[in-house]
Amino acid sequence: MRLRLRRRARRPEELLEDLGPKLADSSSWHAKATELSQTGMLTMARRLPALIAQVMALAWRANKRDLIVTVVLNVVAGLFTAFGLLATTGVLTALFAAGPTPDRVRSAAPALLLVGGAVTLRGAFAVAAQWAQARLRPQVEQIVELRLYEVTTGIDLTAFDDADFQDHLHRARLRGVDSAPSMVDNAVDLFTAAVGVAAAAGALGVLHPVLLPLLLLTALPEGWAAVRAARQGYLTQLSLVEARRRSWIITELMTERVHAAEVRSFNLRGFLLRRYGVLADHIRAVLLSLARRQTMTRVWGDMLKGLTTALMYTALGVLLWQGVMPLAVAGTAVLAIRTGQNSLINLVYALNRCYEDGLYFGDYVSFCQVAGARLPTGTAAEADAPGASNGTSGTVATLRAFREIRAEAVTFTYPGGDTPSLREVSVRLRRGEIVALVGENGSGKTTLAKILAGLYTPQGGEVRWDGVRVSDVDPDDLRRAIAVVAQDHTHWPMTAADNIALGDDPDSGPVRRAVEEAAAESGADEVIAKLPHGLATLLDKRFVDGCELSGGQWQRLAAARGFYRDAPLLICDEPTAALDARAEHRLFEQIRHHAAARGRTVLLITHRLASVRHADRIYVLDGGRVIEEGDHEHLMSLGGLYAELYELQASAYRQARSDVG
Repeated sequence: MRLRLRRRARRPEELLEDLGPKLADSSSWHAKATELSQTGMLTMARRLPALIAQVMALAWRANKRDLIVTVVLNVVAGLFTAFGLLATTGVLTALFAAGPTPDRVRSAAPALLLVGGAVTLRGAFAVAAQWAQARLRPQVEQIVELRLYEVTTGIDLTAFDDADFQDHLHRARLRGVDSAPSMVDNAVDLFTAAVGVAAAAGALGVLHPVLLPLLLLTALPEGWAAVRAARQGYLTQLSLVEARRRSWIITELMTERVHAAEVRSFNLRGFLLRRYGVLADHIRAVLLSLARRQTMTRVWGDMLKGLTTALMYTALGVLLWQGVMPLAVAGTAVLAIRTGQNSLINLVYALNRCYEDGLYFGDYVSFCQVAGARLPTGTAAEADAPGASNGTSGTVATLRAFREIRAEAVTFTYPGGDTPSLREVSVRLRRGEIVALVGENGSGKTTLAKILAGLYTPQGGEVRWDGVRVSDVDPDDLRRAIAVVAQDHTHWPMTAADNIALGDDPDSGPVRRAVEEAAAESGADEVIAKLPHGLATLLDKRFVDGCELSGGQWQRLAAARGFYRDAPLLICDEPTAALDARAEHRLFEQIRHHAAARGRTVLLITHRLASVRHADRIYVLDGGRVIEEGDHEHLMSLGGLYAELYELQASAYRQARSDVG
């Protein structure tokens, strides 16, 4: 007989031990979770009007006509509901009267026609209101998505190096964007249900005032249960933010084509599946716990609702027994109670959804506020003006005519970092020069280049273009004066022409000629000539007729982007890392020709020290500081780090030649 040992069920937090302390102790949002865990119905009642007002403002901005039509038609439908209930009293009074049945039916016929007409008109107005409401959703969705993309594409690059910012962004994207149009629907549903409750309550108030508070009392248990369940759900989703983000990252590693070759080469399938399994087990355990807690909450709510409903019908029976209410009126009261309860259920559900979506919508609003506050000056205003011109401004003209770019005592630390990446670094780039940044990995070369390009803002020191401080310049104006050839360039899923022109229309004559010239200068013309549709070839294998390029081919295309952009400063960050020797030599020759022929200033970052021999000035960085400065001959004469690195590379070439000989 085989024995099986039953494994002890692990708690959700125990499942994360293999993934490090950060995931098991995501304290960045614990304060918010504690605050929300103390939220009750009264707190919800205070917060909800403000949330609804915010989302209704979005709906008004999206389409005020559709919003007005939705509200007005729902009010009219509610009026017909109340009218139909009151007309039902006349029907029942006639049917319960003494006399032959045919006579009673004929007597009730006019009231029956009124009830039928009221029901028909109510349905017609309700359908029309739903149509107007359905039109609002995509319009609101467009507004909130556009706002999110405005702040994420305009915010300072350092934000994306901040883990807390990434979690905040993830929450805003995960549910925040979807919650806004859902809140519009829920707010309208809430209003519609409130109109229905008011109609039923008005009818009950006319029939007998005692029944009105009893009807409202039946909504309290379900409202309590709904709010508690919503709070439990939100706190659970909040606790899973980082786990879900890591899970999705692993999912991309297992499903994206760009990672497929390395996953197979290093036999990572089992490793990734195990990591994904740990996260999936944790998420499943947390959600199962949530399901149990929410179910118990709803059970208690249903039990209390049953007690209050029994109390209400008991009161109705007492009124009949005491002769206070005629039987026909009691029959109408039963219909009004059923109608009111249905409306109350809809009201509670809409309230619940409004509150739950409001929590996620609050994440979206707070993210946009925080990110919007971090937008560089001028970006927010430009984003709010879709038709604003992006032509060359007077500031751009000033930047294009610069004589010298100077970084003075620049200090920079990445978010969450303890050690500065740059420490009081000072460099200068004169017009028409080729300036090189060299040093070992982690010395701060790329960070300094990004600061000079306006992508990072230093915590200390400043960058000036002649006498103009970069901090006083619109970031878009600054970037129009800079072209970049990046090592980690993006493989845009567009045509080859689009990959070079990036934002300009490659079908226009001048752009087309400039694209072809840039391709010829960078050597990308050889790559394009082999593509089936030339510049019109789509560079992504995920699409029909799409093509994929090698690393070196992509790097030539990235170089063409930098050559295409008519900017006075060209930053080349390891522009030949994926090129063969012949292509590398040609590209460096073209960079030097580009600088001389067009009067460009070139900032060159490379580990290939043989390629910087002809630079006008070389800065050697080590540990975030400039330790050497000068041209090649001067630095070699110093016998310092530059000379050491240069001799290491040169000796490797000499040894290779000796081995061949």
